[in-house]
Amino acid sequence: QVQLVESGGGLVQPGGSLRLSCAASGSIGTMGWYRQAPGKERELVATIPSIGLPNYADSVKGRFTISRDNGKNTVSLQMNSLKPEDTAVYYCRATDWYGVTYWGKGTLVTVSP
Repeated sequence: QVQLVESGGGLVQPGGSLRLSCAASGSIGTMGWYRQAPGKERELVATIPSIGLPNYADSVKGRFTISRDNGKNTVSLQMNSLKPEDTAVYYCRATDWYGVTYWGKGTLVTVSP
């Protein structure tokens, strides 16, 4: 059983930046970030495999950067040029080497003047 703990959410003005972090309690494969805005379905933001290139949703390309530290089992999401439409609960997701998927509890990001 792997536990994921997110941190770094908060309130930021449009155009601002935030950095989210997620720590896994064990070794993990692909890690990523998803988000769910009020009244909407959860959607992919970005994923990154243990080795390889990241993948981004079109809506965040050029503004968000996902990175990971395999030695520490952590994944981060640097969010720049934030927009009000980025407001959502952001969830860390990870898949272990057996194909089991885990979710964090989520961290709220609010982009508002």
